[in-house]
Amino acid sequence: MESLDFLFYPKSVAVIGASHVPGKVGNAIMRSITLRFEGKVYAVNVKGGEIEVNGKKFKVYRSIKEIPDEVDVAVIAVPAKFVPDVIDECGEKGVKGAIVISAGFKEAGRADLEEELLKRARKWGIRVVGPNCLGVTNLENGFDCNFNPPERQARPPFGKVAFMSQSGAFGAAILDWAAREKIGMSKFISLGNMADLDESDFMDYLGDDEKTGVITGYLEGVKDGRKFLETAKRVTLKKPVVILKSGRTEAGAKAAASHTGSLAGSYAIYRAAFEQSGVLEATTMRQLFNYAKVLAMQKPAKGDRVAIVTNGGGAGVMMSDGLLERGLKMAELSEETLKKFEEDVRAGKLPAHMSYKNPIDVIGDAPSSRYEIAMRYALEDPNVDVLVVIALFQSPALDEGIIDAVERMKAYGKPIVFVAPGGDFPHKMARNIEQKGIPVYETTEDAVDAVYALVKYGEWLRENGKL
Repeated sequence: MESLDFLFYPKSVAVIGASHVPGKVGNAIMRSITLRFEGKVYAVNVKGGEIEVNGKKFKVYRSIKEIPDEVDVAVIAVPAKFVPDVIDECGEKGVKGAIVISAGFKEAGRADLEEELLKRARKWGIRVVGPNCLGVTNLENGFDCNFNPPERQARPPFGKVAFMSQSGAFGAAILDWAAREKIGMSKFISLGNMADLDESDFMDYLGDDEKTGVITGYLEGVKDGRKFLETAKRVTLKKPVVILKSGRTEAGAKAAASHTGSLAGSYAIYRAAFEQSGVLEATTMRQLFNYAKVLAMQKPAKGDRVAIVTNGGGAGVMMSDGLLERGLKMAELSEETLKKFEEDVRAGKLPAHMSYKNPIDVIGDAPSSRYEIAMRYALEDPNVDVLVVIALFQSPALDEGIIDAVERMKAYGKPIVFVAPGGDFPHKMARNIEQKGIPVYETTEDAVDAVYALVKYGEWLRENGKL
């Protein structure tokens, strides 16, 4: 497939339907694009004149054809009935891509208008995102045609997770949540009605995108089942793909049809397709994040045997229950590992009343040095594939040395998941640990999701000779 770089790294952009009126979509798009994007931005509106956005003045061209320079991408926000003619003007101008924000097509019962849009775009070789979408956002270079203003919907930092969404509103909520949780994102694509470019096209593109480590998506239905299956099988061998599929019930499927004109299809078929193609299916928004975060920060697991180190017995039991309920295994520590613990207890390095079976309970008065011994012995054990570290930071004994101690554990090359339940202080410690490249979760349930994703993706790679 051709590269879609021109959609994410344009040198010049025309906003057709640009407006000086606050609250209008054409004004909001101009505000978003001109905030950080350093390429050329041109305003187009049949009324002409001049507009000021973010303290910058822009001449308003009456047509894209009046712009004296080349234009790579047109962002179109005019009433639906005018869009096909605007596409023709874009074609005459030599535009490569059109991002159609306008609604009022297939989802509103106007499939004929959408077909006309597509016919005109194909005539000129223009690739189309949408219609009925929020557009695309590239967090790397600030190219952002999302019309939700930054004060209402934050943008996350630049990072490894790409997200594509068939729902603009859900996509906006995901961006906002990612910003709050400091989860770095590479690219966001609002798919809309997918008249031309669909989820498989973008999955293919993101599979080769060096800036993207994990591909995530919210889908109501796929456009072409066979194309999706073939693309997913190929892409998941390069990087993980996590999909949240809605329309799982009959009522949900009907809602999807009226939302983006999408045919949700049988959920059982989707589940089978995900399983066959290595796609990880998330069933909630939170799970989507839990999977994405860990896969962006840790290598997939080489097996399903999990060791736990905790300073709270109850949390260790809850974690064990959760792992076993998801079909994972508690690692049986080797005789050699148990001997190391016994020798340290005899030497007075570890307390006699701690438990060094799995879960390894370093007990409530554990300083970071005790955690370090336990983590090291667990990771040195050949029977351990994944390590979960639970820290109840409410204990005054647990010092900030844990941050560097956990970072040192990365040398073992095994995936590590950290759990820090509680309020402000644990949250602050969690941010510091994540800066060292270790994902931290607030609950054992979220951490179970994370471990499951590492194991499940590792299984898929092993089955296909990639791990």
